[in-house]
Amino acid sequence: MVSIIDYDMGNLRSVQKGFQKVDVEAQIIRHPEEVLAADHLVLPGVGAFRDAIAALKTRNLIEPIREFVKTGKPLLGICLGMQLFFEKSYEDGEYEGLGLIKGEVIKFQLSDKSLKIPHMGWNSLTFSKPCRLFDQLPADPYVYFVHSFHCCPADRDVVAARTDYGGEFVSVISSDNLFAAQFHPEKSQTIGLQMLKNFASL
Repeated sequence: MVSIIDYDMGNLRSVQKGFQKVDVEAQIIRHPEEVLAADHLVLPGVGAFRDAIAALKTRNLIEPIREFVKTGKPLLGICLGMQLFFEKSYEDGEYEGLGLIKGEVIKFQLSDKSLKIPHMGWNSLTFSKPCRLFDQLPADPYVYFVHSFHCCPADRDVVAARTDYGGEFVSVISSDNLFAAQFHPEKSQTIGLQMLKNFASL
């Protein structure tokens, strides 16, 4: 069973349906005790970092997420959910994140003016290290992105994949039981669905 955290900032039904398409049972949860009881946890997210971290605080979900990580059970962050893993973000100010991964979240600074912000559409992954999420994927698979900010981890060893958009940025994180994707697996067709299936099998 995969549990998807509802804090009013994610496309929850799309993520849930993505798991269901690969025959994985997925439920949507809202309460701290449900976080701690989960076997596999997903933190999705669409919108602004400031609003997301405030919503997690309001719902008393921050400490349960941190405690869940300590259990060694797998946690997957998607898009804004990945950014929330980090220590801080500079989106519309400076805001503290969950601190699960050392580093920060910054806005794209693109010298190529033909490239648009947000980065929106299909782009490829270049694998940096082996990761269980990549099982049965082809080399350089294409996935679907929508974001204006990207993550800068302090420890490069956590980087599992990069993507080129006017320069390389980190698109997948893997560190012990923590996994995160800057793109949307649930919108990335066969490739993304395989990644969701791989996560559920951990």
